[in-house]
Amino acid sequence: MQEEVENRTVNLAISTTKLTFRTIVNGYNAWKRHHQAKAAQKSAQMPLGKQSIKELIGQNQGVSSIPIEKTDLKGFEQVARKYGVDYAITKDQNVIPPKYTVFFKAKDADALTSAFEEFTNRKLKAKEKPSVLEQLNKLKELVAAILPDKVRHKSQERDL
Repeated sequence: MQEEVENRTVNLAISTTKLTFRTIVNGYNAWKRHHQAKAAQKSAQMPLGKQSIKELIGQNQGVSSIPIEKTDLKGFEQVARKYGVDYAITKDQNVIPPKYTVFFKAKDADALTSAFEEFTNRKLKAKEKPSVLEQLNKLKELVAAILPDKVRHKSQERDL
């Protein structure tokens, strides 16, 4: 009787160990399948925002382009990200100074028009604003006219 109980106890221990190991292996395999499916889904998505021309053209939609100055690149990138416009920037080095061209496309035509309206409005507002350096120079001249003996000149300081 004692021997039979010991055999059943050992059998129970072995079968639960096998069950636990199988459960762990099955759980790992399920996690691995889920992880691979998620990675495949992520790679299947189209890129958004700034991308290469090859990726942009590979989306099988029409691509438009405009020439742009180098000083306006950051402003355009901010607006494009805000409205979800896909774009690629190229630099033509054959021309002096280099010429930049922006290729773009959007899923919605309204988003594209809104993005360019905002970009042009920002550009026009920047041109209308007076330069801070110009304002500072005007104020210097005004102070020099009012208080000529209080204004220090760098050339006077160096001579001392």
